[in-house]
Amino acid sequence: MRLFSIGLRKVAAAGCATAVLTCLLAMPFSAQEKRMPQTAGVDNSKMGPYRALAQLAYAASQRGDNAGAATLAKILERTWDKAEDYGGDMALSKKNHALFEEIDKAMDQFISLLFDHPTTAPDAAKLKLAYAQYLEKLKLAD
Repeated sequence: MRLFSIGLRKVAAAGCATAVLTCLLAMPFSAQEKRMPQTAGVDNSKMGPYRALAQLAYAASQRGDNAGAATLAKILERTWDKAEDYGGDMALSKKNHALFEEIDKAMDQFISLLFDHPTTAPDAAKLKLAYAQYLEKLKLAD
């Protein structure tokens, strides 16, 4: 009887391991986000350049290059503003003003943390949250 119960435990453990492995193998396919085609690491989408500049600014801040992060944040802001100024009827502010405002506000919250700390590190948790929120807002306009 003891051998039988040990055998059942092994079968149950193997069944559990198989179920876990199946879930793990299936997860990347179901949880995978739609990936944009890229050129030189920049998404070929409407919001790709803004995302790339934000990523560079965030990475600079993470490396302790606070001045570089502030500079990249300023470039991000100027690029965004100029695209809207010269975008005509195709500008997001004209096509979907509410979404433009959401993105603009999220960008301002992100870049202000970098502007305010050109020589010192910004609060890491606040920066990470503002960065993530900005990237999420950009996805809405791609």
